[in-house]
Amino acid sequence: MDMAPGRVFSIWRWNSAVTRQCNDNIRKIFELVDRMIEIADAGDAQREDSGCGILYGVVRDSAFKIRQLAVKEREAHIRKGWWREEG
Repeated sequence: MDMAPGRVFSIWRWNSAVTRQCNDNIRKIFELVDRMIEIADAGDAQREDSGCGILYGVVRDSAFKIRQLAVKEREAHIRKGWWREEG
């Protein structure tokens, strides 16, 4: 397979399934936002002042915005036939 320079993904075969590193990174982003939300929820429950509440609110809002972008990107990869569910 001829890959153009600067291509943002690479393809390799593993158990005859095509996996893309860019999809793996999107999956990692979903894990990251889940962790961000967990931290924000725990921090908000344990906070002792409003400054911390603002911080955790920003972290939570950012996680939801990042997740929304990741969902859109995953959907684009699905439409292109690039996305394979891990299983």
